Amino acid sequence: MRKTALLLIAGVIALTAWQCETPVKGTVITGEIKNAQNIQVFLDQVMIGKASNVLAKAEADANGNFEFTFPEGIPAGIYQLRLGAKRVNLAMDGSEKKVVIAGDLATIQNYEFSVAGSEDSQVLARIMKGLFNRQFNASDIDAFVDTVSNPELGAFVAYRSLGASGQFLDTQKKALEKLDPASEASQEYAKFISAVERQYQSQMADQLIQVGQPAPDISLPNPNGKEYSLSDLKGKIVLLDFWASWCGPCRRENPNVVKVYDKYKAQGFTVFSVSLDGIDSRTRTRFGNEEAASQYLENQKQRWVEAIKQDNLKWEYHVSDLQKWESAPAATYGVRSIPRTFLIDREGNIAAVNLRGAEQIERELKKLL
Repeated sequence: MRKTALLLIAGVIALTAWQCETPVKGTVITGEIKNAQNIQVFLDQVMIGKASNVLAKAEADANGNFEFTFPEGIPAGIYQLRLGAKRVNLAMDGSEKKVVIAGDLATIQNYEFSVAGSEDSQVLARIMKGLFNRQFNASDIDAFVDTVSNPELGAFVAYRSLGASGQFLDTQKKALEKLDPASEASQEYAKFISAVERQYQSQMADQLIQVGQPAPDISLPNPNGKEYSLSDLKGKIVLLDFWASWCGPCRRENPNVVKVYDKYKAQGFTVFSVSLDGIDSRTRTRFGNEEAASQYLENQKQRWVEAIKQDNLKWEYHVSDLQKWESAPAATYGVRSIPRTFLIDREGNIAAVNLRGAEQIERELKKLL
């Protein structure tokens, strides 16, 4: 009798173990969102270049809890969770079984929420939060596209962070190459990239400075009054960099330029920085006398000098006519926004324009070494 009971217990244990090991079918997405009581919640499938497709709808209960059930599972891709007027994106790799999202409706749009059961959604949330906080630059996005295992996640991050900026087309094209060319996501993304490329080519055709033409010379003083000429650097590969101490994107880009300079300065690479600090005629007229205008100009010059030190811009070629947007070299080169760069080969010809990020600068620089 005791032997029979033991066999029965063993059988129950074995059956229970088998049941625990049986894979859960389908995907369940649940939410625990504070301050989201009694609102409608939607889950949309997102595809670059197309309107989102509604997959499911739920009602949050009095405690802000909701659930979506997909008996056949949910395919790999990018999704949008809509809670009333708030929207956040999720990324799935197709293996998810139970995904749990917890947060507060008041802050969820800033990606201040937790997500369990979906590693790709965790990654996307970190990336999106970092983008909102300006913690990532173009080089970071390029590196992410290189290393991410989910190609749709890489493409979406590239699209959201780089948008329609033509100077980052190389990164977008790299992301596209990783997608299944037969998929609808790949085909729609390709259409978007083609449109960006056409627009960028049209913009470049209107530029005063074109790839292949000689770089117009620049001769201006540094902060101490010593004059430097761009033409004196013939024989070197030069990154001509228009920037200013007051330009936030310029300051964030400076570490990338320093990184490339440190790596290639021994191989004949240098940087020629033209600052758009100073005072323009419109600002000058606001001052009641020349003395006040001169003091303002001196303050702007000092900001330029301090920015050079703070950003560790260690090359010696720092020049400016201190006329801000009325800068003569900026007009010659058609500079309407900064940062703006021109890569110049050893013969003094324009080799590339508007490079951003260490990866992009380095890629074009290697072609000239």
